[in-house]
Amino acid sequence: MRTLLRLWPYVRPVRARLFSAAFIAVLASCIGLVIPLVLKWMVDGPIADRDPAGVWLGALYLLLLGLAEALLFGFRRWLVARPLSHVEAEMRAGLYRHLQRLPIAFHDRWASGQLLSRATGDLALLRMFFAFPLTFLLVNGVTILVGVIIMLVQDWALGLVILVPAAPVLITCVVFEKRYSLAARQAQDQVGDLTTVVEESVLGIRIIKGFGRHRSQARAFRELSGKLRGTELHKARLLATILGIIVTLPEFAIGAALVLGAVQVADGTLSAGTLVAFLSTALALRWPVDSIGFLLAMSQEAATATERYFEVMDAEPESGTTASAGKRGARREGGLRFENVTFRYPDAPQDSPPVLNRIDLHIRPGESLALVGATGSGKTTLTALVPRLHEVTEGRITLDGRDITEMSREELRSRVAVAFEEPTLFSATVGENVLMGGGTGEEDLERALAVAQADFAHALPQGTATQVGEQGLSLSGGQRQRLALARAVVGRPDFLVLDDPLSALDVHTEAAVEAALRRVLADTTALIVAHRPSTVLLADRVALLSGGRITAVGTHHELLRGNAEYAHLMSGDPAEELEEQR
Repeated sequence: MRTLLRLWPYVRPVRARLFSAAFIAVLASCIGLVIPLVLKWMVDGPIADRDPAGVWLGALYLLLLGLAEALLFGFRRWLVARPLSHVEAEMRAGLYRHLQRLPIAFHDRWASGQLLSRATGDLALLRMFFAFPLTFLLVNGVTILVGVIIMLVQDWALGLVILVPAAPVLITCVVFEKRYSLAARQAQDQVGDLTTVVEESVLGIRIIKGFGRHRSQARAFRELSGKLRGTELHKARLLATILGIIVTLPEFAIGAALVLGAVQVADGTLSAGTLVAFLSTALALRWPVDSIGFLLAMSQEAATATERYFEVMDAEPESGTTASAGKRGARREGGLRFENVTFRYPDAPQDSPPVLNRIDLHIRPGESLALVGATGSGKTTLTALVPRLHEVTEGRITLDGRDITEMSREELRSRVAVAFEEPTLFSATVGENVLMGGGTGEEDLERALAVAQADFAHALPQGTATQVGEQGLSLSGGQRQRLALARAVVGRPDFLVLDDPLSALDVHTEAAVEAALRRVLADTTALIVAHRPSTVLLADRVALLSGGRITAVGTHHELLRGNAEYAHLMSGDPAEELEEQR
């Protein structure tokens, strides 16, 4: 219950309709308990007196009571349908908004399938809980209480016989609740794992087919599916056990009450109408008692779904601004500056070396700086610090002398545009994908496409209105990379961060893009991760990143002549041999 109470903020706006629906359901259930009293009156009155008119009147009463009960339950369902769909929609929207605000480190740790299962299956479970178990745990509890009181008033001795199974049923419920909770959590986590496998298989279908790995993937899927099946069967066994106990014990009690009541009627100490009313009430309580098992099961699954939902919602989002860890107030120089920047991933062991260590680097206003280094040296990590996809561990980064942690993320990311090495496109049109980077219309779109040499977009079936498939896999790697570059430059950013933006282009297209990109770089401050000399030549200066530190800064030709590591990275040959070739 403590877990489920966390849902109250979402339920509060629709509490009036939910409480009204619960009251109506209780009223309908209590009307159902009036039927045995009408039967008692009929048996001891009109039937005993052989009064046909009285029997017809009693039948009319029973019909009206049945109709009233049915109409009230139908009205209850109508009351809750719209608000519960609203609660589910609000929770799903809240989860989606929160996911957008969570840091990259969170998304690096979590499998996408686990997040998808929380946004779909878990929220569907919660809607079902609000619609049925939440109400009927209350309704059935009140019904059982009122029904027991009615039976005790009819005949207290028979009422005590009916109550004999209460203690073992309660003990069974307590034991069942604990065991089913663990099984429900395991099953829902396994659904998330299975969703991850399906998603990865769909996105990686070209790799799977290209390497003929469909059988191994199918085996992995069957293995996970088999585990989930085993867990679901374990849940079914638990549910069958509690249902067997809950159904069987009350049946024995009703049978015993029937025998004892029949004896009393034969002895003349109990009227036939009272026995009929007593047994009718007991039978009316069979559904509320029998339903305890699966209502508890659904409630446990809802509690588990709530836990899983709030595991994500409780994750700390990116803050708007933070206090900088570096020294303040020293310089107010323009451009992009890294001051004593150190970075270690949040989940890395404390004694592990930092990925970036005491980086000092200044890119002057309007200057382009190429960042060069071996694979794994930390280039991509360094570029991710500028738009605050990761937070620096120590030191600070400034834009035009202003600490980026003093800016809101919206302001920072409106000034800094990024093109990543792996271009990601969305299931939208070509134009919509490009204009995600800013821009206001067709003129900006055309300019960006021209810079990125992405004129191929006009030759697509619907031009720039052509829908791009999931992940943009309907396009070639070079086409996706050019659209990602167009997205980065479309908003005319003050600062541009390019992570090896031309790696998938052929030589001729690369030359054309570089020529157009030079005009863009003349009006912006840029940091460019580069692996090829042609890309390096776009920049005014070059910084060499080695072992998480900046080991050299200069022009391309200076470093080529004076730094063996840089010469080797650019050509694979020692610097002296390269000079001879030149």
